[in-house]
Amino acid sequence: MKTLWSEINRRELDARIARLMPTTTPVWGRMNAPQMIAHLAEAVRMATGETSIATRKTVFRYPVIKHLLVYFVPIPKGLPTARELQRAPRAWDVEVADLRGMLEKFAARDRNSHWPPHPVLGPLGAHAWGVLTLRHCDHHLRQFGV
Repeated sequence: MKTLWSEINRRELDARIARLMPTTTPVWGRMNAPQMIAHLAEAVRMATGETSIATRKTVFRYPVIKHLLVYFVPIPKGLPTARELQRAPRAWDVEVADLRGMLEKFAARDRNSHWPPHPVLGPLGAHAWGVLTLRHCDHHLRQFGV
């Protein structure tokens, strides 16, 4: 399974980010490319605990359902996102550098350290965060055809 813990997977992700342009139009959804890059950087901040988001009690916290959502179920198109993960983007180069830096910061983090709970899925460990965060990045890069 692909994960941010794999350097090969991070390089593949970085190559896809490099193919994206600020003017690339989405295949679906309302975000433009700069908004999407800013959103991904904020989502990685959530995974590392730098951004906290109010938790919601959902059935998605049950272990079997959570496992399916983290590892197997495709992320639906048009799924609403938390307001905390949306912000006005800065200059394109700044946003891309920020996302790349956050991905490296994630990879440098101690896997045995405390990991924050996901606002919808609840407690996640390092492995689950690595898989889910990569899947989230993949989802949005596919949204822009890269």
